[in-house]
Amino acid sequence: MRINSGKYKGRTIVPPRNLRARPTTDFAKENLFNVLVNLVDFEELDVLDLFSGTGSISYEFASRGARSVTSVEVNVVHNNFIKSTARELKFENFYAVRANVFLYLKSCTKQFDLIFSDAPYDLDGSEEVVNLVFEKNMLADDGILIFEHSKDKNFEGHPNLWQTRSYGSVQFSFFKKV
Repeated sequence: MRINSGKYKGRTIVPPRNLRARPTTDFAKENLFNVLVNLVDFEELDVLDLFSGTGSISYEFASRGARSVTSVEVNVVHNNFIKSTARELKFENFYAVRANVFLYLKSCTKQFDLIFSDAPYDLDGSEEVVNLVFEKNMLADDGILIFEHSKDKNFEGHPNLWQTRSYGSVQFSFFKKV
């Protein structure tokens, strides 16, 4: 996996073989950030990355100068990899949190400008993240929640759904406050 833009553009990050995460494909990630570059000022963002896995999305935001990045991952091996990579890249205002995402969301009192969730596609109830973010008022007024999912999930009819983007087998549903 590589960082597509920012201070560390082109930097390849090689996760150890014992990481079992399914990182967002480079193709989907590049397209997602091509959309975001027209929607947000990266340097003004407080970002929350849920189900961080390898940390790929977190590194991309940090490389682009996000004000802060909080990376939440429950797996200790994955979390340690994210911490060590962030240290190695000398990212400032980067917080790797080892926690169950659902418990973290229920206890978090901070608001974020951008929340990204990439739950395992086969995780039952993963779509509950969307409801928790809005119930807990975790998005700043102009904030965006991006939920990555397979084509099997459909959020059409959700009152906060703004748009959906499809890149191969990867879907991104964008949500905003109503």
